[in-house]
Amino acid sequence: MKKEITFTCAGETMNAWFFLPEEKGAPAPCIVMAHGFGGTKTAGLQPYAEHFQKAGFAVLVFDYRHFGDSQGEPRQLLSIRRQIEDWRAAVSFVRTLSEIDPKRIALWGTSFSGGHVVVTAAQEEDIACISAQCPMMDGQAAALRALRTSGVLNSLRMIGHGLRDQVGAWVGLKPHLMSIVGPPGSIAAMTTPDAYEGYKALVPEDFPNEVCARIGLQVGSYRPIKYARKVRCPALIQICEKDSVVPIEVAEKTASAIGPLAEVKRYPIGHFDIYQNDDFKQSVSDQLDFFKRHLS
Repeated sequence: MKKEITFTCAGETMNAWFFLPEEKGAPAPCIVMAHGFGGTKTAGLQPYAEHFQKAGFAVLVFDYRHFGDSQGEPRQLLSIRRQIEDWRAAVSFVRTLSEIDPKRIALWGTSFSGGHVVVTAAQEEDIACISAQCPMMDGQAAALRALRTSGVLNSLRMIGHGLRDQVGAWVGLKPHLMSIVGPPGSIAAMTTPDAYEGYKALVPEDFPNEVCARIGLQVGSYRPIKYARKVRCPALIQICEKDSVVPIEVAEKTASAIGPLAEVKRYPIGHFDIYQNDDFKQSVSDQLDFFKRHLS
């Protein structure tokens, strides 16, 4: 069973899908999910949730504030601080539900939210386990990679757009938007050769490919790896070995920092391949094996 459900964060309503396993009995373990950079629950997350539901888990898939069906103005504002608040609000919410065992809460993140689940697990008590798929663990390393691949001029243009948006926000102007994903050389958050087609394959046709440009000033200082040593639960780190979007060596270092509680799975694929076809089947199979062991 899947139903639409709402909860609040800082007085704003957040929209989510709630999946309950067909066999109802004792309070169920719950997997809390949200997408990566600019993504919403409609961008390829339902197949994961359905697999988890069939395996006997409850699932909450939510939209961040400012995105999708959740409230928040301006639209398409990606605030790292607010998104972490959203994760913590979602965890607090599912713990209030009579159908859910509050001691068996797992977090599932992908790409940008792969870092979010590390930060949330470091801040929240009693998280049972986390799964981070092709995770972005260090914005500083990602920014340096973008500088090398896109060049200094393009990086300066990105900073200029970010400043235009941030200064405009300070003086009350409308947000200045840039693309979430675009072809190489364009002004977009992701411009690797596989990014445009890979991202577009996940999202519905009417998906707004835009984000407030000020996020370009924040990403470089966002470093989930710094929280890794505070993670006190089992963690599955799934690394795409041909990932052109996030630096995989940082994911390896994050797993090392978490220590014996971390499990690493590696796949000989690109960043966006893991959401599709046989690569999806393998990744979700590994996630299910992990969740069964740590949420039983």
